[in-house]
Amino acid sequence: MEPLLPPDQVIPHRSPFLFLTEVTGLEVGVAATGFWHLTGDEDFFVGHFPGRPTLPGVLQCESIAQLGAYALLSDPAFAGRLALFGGIDRVRFRRQVLPGERLDLHIDLGRVSARAGKGSGRASVGGETACECELLFVFADSP
Repeated sequence: MEPLLPPDQVIPHRSPFLFLTEVTGLEVGVAATGFWHLTGDEDFFVGHFPGRPTLPGVLQCESIAQLGAYALLSDPAFAGRLALFGGIDRVRFRRQVLPGERLDLHIDLGRVSARAGKGSGRASVGGETACECELLFVFADSP
């Protein structure tokens, strides 16, 4: 198996909005696993919340979506496109995610067409579910 490319070589996201440290498993266009290691130095922890820093739930969904984008954009048919949110359904947050923790990510892609698709994802810490969501996305041309 060939080594997987770093996220910034596959998806268009860049710091400070890259929430995917490494992709550890990939079935192109079908599923992926990876993680986001939270150093604790991320700016959002200062204000969310002072005295009790917590990873915002919407960023958990975003990290799952970035992993989904990696799985999609690894397919030559979609390379160079943008996968944009079309919606988020059935979101559940099960535990807080704290500075210094590793957020393990998994996504299974459902139906995908040339214009849009669906995915179902999970984020966990130490095997304990932190977030589950269903994602809808649409493709757009990259600038």
